[in-house]
Amino acid sequence: MRPRFRYTPEPVLEPVPGCEWASKMVLNPAIVKDPASDRLHMLFRATGPWSRKRKEGKHDPYPIFLGYAASSDLGRTWTADFSRPAIAPALNERYEDIYITDINGNRVRDYSNGCIEDPRIFPVEGELYLSAACRLFPPGPYWLIDREPPVDTRNDYVPEWVHEGDDPFRVTACSNPTVTVLYKLDLDKLKAGSYEEAFAYVCPLTEGYVSDNRDAFLFPNKMLIGGKLQYVMLHRPMTAALFPQGARAKKPSIYLAAAEKLQDFACGRVTHRLLATCIFHWEEDRIGASWAPLQISAGEWLVSYHGKKDASFGYTQSFMILREQDNDFPVVAHRCSERLMYASQEWEMPSDYPTPCLFTTGGIVIGDDLIMSYGAADQKAGISWVNFAELVEYIKQFDAEGRKVEKKRY
Repeated sequence: MRPRFRYTPEPVLEPVPGCEWASKMVLNPAIVKDPASDRLHMLFRATGPWSRKRKEGKHDPYPIFLGYAASSDLGRTWTADFSRPAIAPALNERYEDIYITDINGNRVRDYSNGCIEDPRIFPVEGELYLSAACRLFPPGPYWLIDREPPVDTRNDYVPEWVHEGDDPFRVTACSNPTVTVLYKLDLDKLKAGSYEEAFAYVCPLTEGYVSDNRDAFLFPNKMLIGGKLQYVMLHRPMTAALFPQGARAKKPSIYLAAAEKLQDFACGRVTHRLLATCIFHWEEDRIGASWAPLQISAGEWLVSYHGKKDASFGYTQSFMILREQDNDFPVVAHRCSERLMYASQEWEMPSDYPTPCLFTTGGIVIGDDLIMSYGAADQKAGISWVNFAELVEYIKQFDAEGRKVEKKRY
């Protein structure tokens, strides 16, 4: 039987008029359960016109921030702190100022300088981490690119010095792609409102000068791959042709990456493997993983993923199950060919933006339920619930290529 997804009948969070950093969008939330209680904690993406940094002749910039919210009723209602962002981009402009101190006390380039968006929260080796798709510089109202006629404001705030050299940092700055950045997250500091102490910059996980790359997060434990215990990451490069089996992928697809150290993922000391590419009609344009894998049993993992067909059809969510292999990357064992989650309620439908979008960025299991947080209409946030065991059982009715497998009868 197809699992039943329940949804909040209205947004749990939405833009706040007059809040300069959250007046336009509040969406794509990540969630985590408090280890000491059933209280849930959320980081959400938000933006608004940042007029204090506006340049003459340009639209207002729209830097992207992460805000904090909490729920005491398993996600049905949320209390958000709109007094200030939980973490904000520095918005420096000069070449010599775009630095940050990392978790080891080193002064490193700050790839989160312009935007910090689409958070995912997950454990790795018993520690809590946050990944976010970041940009060096904030865009203007980037959604205008989908209007007729299109208006491209995405690079309005990229400074002139990016053209003065060809080192990897300047190349990244010039195209201003998303670079996924990893932070260590102190949940106690976050929920206490000590935001300045809650996030420690670890390192970039992707190489911006190679490709725009997002939807990146890690499995909770290392795996034996190539004779070495390694961290394993899911990611989605925009330019698949530059990665292994890119000719087969053709479109932005889900990749795995393995590295012995977290810092190795963006330094070339990494091995990539194509995991899944677009095969169904509702994912013709791209696919990407949605949040960090959840363990089903020893060696089996549930992965939520999204597909986009085009600007009018929009984003859909479905699921696959990965199976670990001996001394090698996991592989897809089951993949649901059906659209299991998509915008359907009136409040989830696009208004300011043309593309229908239901986009999950958080998934946790409490009791019998998988609780998922999602962005809708590129502007608001909602919560969904589904029975975890029923969902897994349903996904296992499909093979790795999405074909429905009939159960054998004896």
